Amino acid sequence: MDMYGRIGSLADAHTVFDEMSCSDAVCRNILITASSRAGLYNDVFHLFRAMLASGVDESMPTAVTVAVVLPVCAKLRVLRAGRSIHGYVIKTGLEFDTLSGNALVSMYAKCGGSIAMDDAHLAFSTICCKDVVSWNSIIAGYSENGLFEEALALFGQMISEECLPNYSTLANVLPFCSLVEYGRHYGKEIHGFVVRHGLEMDISVSNALMAHYSKVCEMRAVESIFRSSKMGDIVTWNTVIAGYVMNRYPSRALKLFQGLLFAGMAPDSVSLISLLTACAQVGNLRVGIRVHGYIFRHPELLQETSLMNALVSFYSQCDRFDAAFRSFITIQNKDSVSWNAILSACANSEHHIEQFFRLLGEMWHDVTQWDSVTILNIIRMSTFCGIKMVQESHGYSLRVGYTGDSSVANAILDAYAKCGYLHDAETLFRSLAGRNIVTGNTMISCYLKNNCVEDAEMTFNHMAEKDLTTWNLMSRLYAQNDLCDQAFCLFHQLQSEGLNPDTISITNILSACIHLSSVQLVKQCHGYMLRASLEDIHLEGALLDAYSKCGNIANAYNLFQVSLHKDLVIFTAMIGAYAMHGMAEKAVELFSKMLTLDIKPDHVVLTALLSACSHAGLVDAGIKIFKSIREIYGVEPTEEHCACMVDLLARSGRLQDAYSFALDMPPHVVNANAWGSLLGACKVHGEVKIGQLAADRLFSMEAEDIGNYVIMSNIFAADDKWESVEHVRKLMKSKDMKKPAGCSWIEVEKTRHLFVASDVQHQDRFSIYDVLGSLYQQIRGQQMETSAYNREPVGVSLSAQKKIGSWRCIVLPEAKMNLMKESKHSVDPEAPLLIA
Repeated sequence: MDMYGRIGSLADAHTVFDEMSCSDAVCRNILITASSRAGLYNDVFHLFRAMLASGVDESMPTAVTVAVVLPVCAKLRVLRAGRSIHGYVIKTGLEFDTLSGNALVSMYAKCGGSIAMDDAHLAFSTICCKDVVSWNSIIAGYSENGLFEEALALFGQMISEECLPNYSTLANVLPFCSLVEYGRHYGKEIHGFVVRHGLEMDISVSNALMAHYSKVCEMRAVESIFRSSKMGDIVTWNTVIAGYVMNRYPSRALKLFQGLLFAGMAPDSVSLISLLTACAQVGNLRVGIRVHGYIFRHPELLQETSLMNALVSFYSQCDRFDAAFRSFITIQNKDSVSWNAILSACANSEHHIEQFFRLLGEMWHDVTQWDSVTILNIIRMSTFCGIKMVQESHGYSLRVGYTGDSSVANAILDAYAKCGYLHDAETLFRSLAGRNIVTGNTMISCYLKNNCVEDAEMTFNHMAEKDLTTWNLMSRLYAQNDLCDQAFCLFHQLQSEGLNPDTISITNILSACIHLSSVQLVKQCHGYMLRASLEDIHLEGALLDAYSKCGNIANAYNLFQVSLHKDLVIFTAMIGAYAMHGMAEKAVELFSKMLTLDIKPDHVVLTALLSACSHAGLVDAGIKIFKSIREIYGVEPTEEHCACMVDLLARSGRLQDAYSFALDMPPHVVNANAWGSLLGACKVHGEVKIGQLAADRLFSMEAEDIGNYVIMSNIFAADDKWESVEHVRKLMKSKDMKKPAGCSWIEVEKTRHLFVASDVQHQDRFSIYDVLGSLYQQIRGQQMETSAYNREPVGVSLSAQKKIGSWRCIVLPEAKMNLMKESKHSVDPEAPLLIA
């Protein structure tokens, strides 16, 4: 009978049972066990009731019977039946038995949820002789119901009562150590226990340890365990790869995946999910496409809904909506994650509004329940539709009760801010009862979008708790508003609070370094990145860009050369660097190399390429590239492309062609930058008529920009049109326009020397004026008049850049000048250098 039961032949087992003259509890337990194993749960209950009805002591349920039937109650979540069996256990005195007691603990934990954990604990405390299974059952019960502190306390009690934990105990405890206070400490103590008792060689224990250390961001410990373990199984490799992805070390994850293949292991769906996530983090489209091909070649993987969902998310994060949609329609068993993934892909762009709402309707008809993630996608898309749609989304969230979800409330705050309705965002923020770190961060983000520095500072100062995101948002706000001193001070304060700057922190501080044109600060940021092993393709691009903008093209090129994953971001940064430094031929050469690697250009790299041609005067090459934007690369010309083309034509003296080009293009892609480039070129070439036409456009677009009025005034003055000059000056006076003093600075041996236009207080001012006078004599070939009081050349505009050049000739005749900068903002020459 037992044999038939084990091979699943229940009919034969019943036949043997019926032919037996004696049917005691042992025989009935065999049948009940076989029925449970086959999933015939009704038969299990029927046989149990028959044992109770027999009235014969030999046939009554035993501890083994209880241990078989109670797991069925837990699986079916029939707590009432479980309690009835518990009543029988108490009546027969089986509650003290270890086997039946363990089954009761497990049933209450799995069947009744956290509410029934009191019953589970009562059943546990009744067991006379608790074994390791008893402790594992109660610890697993508390952990599965989210009562992690209680589970850890029981684990400590287990140790104190000298019950040695086994592999299952550790596998139960380690996963939630990272979720409790002092979890990092608990994890290390458990690790010490594992080593002392020689349990580290068990794969399940080492895997659990690595998963724990990954969650508490200690990847060095993960690597140490991985190296010391023998080859391990696929779960071992997956755990480490997932740890790298979780801690945003995508390059290491990709490298380890290669190691997995070299070890002769076949990746499973978990491996591929982590790999796709890593590819999304670094924007590595090529590897992601190869993963897609691997999935397609293994049809069994197409059945894995979670893997296909990851594929949709990967394409979404790489801005490949068409590929994401094609992957979505191949998912055979779509769940809510599938629908939310494709809705999120739609919500990335205003071009997919119609498709978004069509898919939303299909999701509804597919009887897939909308959840908070769906609501988040609706709110994101509503920002493209306008404030009315945002308000409707807000109203719907209130009706279905989702505003209590902090993520939904934060998304609504963000949507109001993006639509420019900051007052509504503030009102909602003040009305939220359960404000937390995330809510405060969202409000600061709203102020960031609207450049409200003081309001953001007030919110920041009133936050009881701050995380790294809070500090990063404030740092970005300061850098965005050219408040470099505050950004650096905040960076120091962040470190003094015991937080470690991440890739976003460094990206923000690099913006401040660029504003100060300080290559020394950039080098310090670079050094910190190396020491902290920060890996991010966008951060590499930002660092390369910072070196370039601070004048160090050599370091920028070296960074490009050592980059392991040269993708579109890195190529764009390097091409932009060449463009900025007038190295157009190298920019074009690098662009050609990028195309040979099958990297599809986007509008950003094409803008950089056009800018390179403009600065180098490569008119024909620039025109050819512009024509290829739509015809070859399928990209619609943007405002930046048009501005570059106008600048390209205007710089070469083809002012009429530049003006005609601007008129022929759609008005929405010809912005103030384009007209400003044309106006500047008209000043250089002395073209009054076209200059006035360009100025008229600029006066309507940027009525408060004093620079446009000054340039037009200079054009009139150069052509001796003094009445027109006076007219422009009256316009400036009526608008109360005043040109701010420009300032430049040079950094020599980590000391910043500041020069301000029209400043007569500099200690070397007389020598500076002498040098300027001498230079103008050589340029104009005539003796220049000088003021008897301050020896300042009459008619000479003493800009900050002229002063800094003269000062360098006097003080540093043999020195190499690294940086030169002109700004219309105030700069503190004593601003502290970054300490990383």
